[in-house]
Amino acid sequence: MAFKEYKVMIVSEGALGTLFLGASGMPIQKLEATLNEEAAGGWQLVFQVIESRRFWLFWNRETVIITLGRE
Repeated sequence: MAFKEYKVMIVSEGALGTLFLGASGMPIQKLEATLNEEAAGGWQLVFQVIESRRFWLFWNRETVIITLGRE
């Protein structure tokens, strides 16, 4: 399926949990609300990937990179 428009969005886990606990959970409610809001605007999920990014000096935090498409 070919789309005419694409949009890339980034959703990261919380910074405070990463700093104080060494890790934090992915904000599922935020991710779900974002996807529902974009779907209402006609966007469809095309691809997603989870990557680990360096956070400041000693920590890593996970980030979901979402690609949306619209005809």
